[in-house]
Amino acid sequence: MSGSRWLRLAAKAIHDIASIAFGGGLVACLVINLTASRASSVEFATARHLFSAISQYVLIPSMAVIVVSGLIAMMATRGYQDAGWAWVKAVLGISVFVATVRVVGGGNSQSELAAAATGATGATGATDPAVIDALLRGERNMLWVLIVLCVVNVVLAVWRPKLMIKIR
Repeated sequence: MSGSRWLRLAAKAIHDIASIAFGGGLVACLVINLTASRASSVEFATARHLFSAISQYVLIPSMAVIVVSGLIAMMATRGYQDAGWAWVKAVLGISVFVATVRVVGGGNSQSELAAAATGATGATGATDPAVIDALLRGERNMLWVLIVLCVVNVVLAVWRPKLMIKIR
């Protein structure tokens, strides 16, 4: 087997494995978001720490591997270079990566949630459940958007619609 064929197969395998890890990480973060107990600030902080760890050690690295391996697969496979679906998938993949880094991996939302849970947001120092709910709702909505975009990417990869782009 030639070197370019090995490169294509390796890039695809790595891309698929990282995609599975990313999808699992998104679902885990969504479950944590939905089930985190707000009754105890200690339990809530523990859930947020777990959310942050999944973001840092699963979501961000796997998304980076997905983007890089996808671009390598495009470079190594001539058929992908002229396929419009592959370019749409690449643009969506980069968009998902940016959204993941900004929203899920962003320290601002994590620190806002931690401050709201410990009562550091209110003027009186009391925990504000409305702030926590609003922050969690925004995070949950973004997680759903990321999941939908990932499903669209999978559909594009399987369906491969005839969107041709001539790059010559």
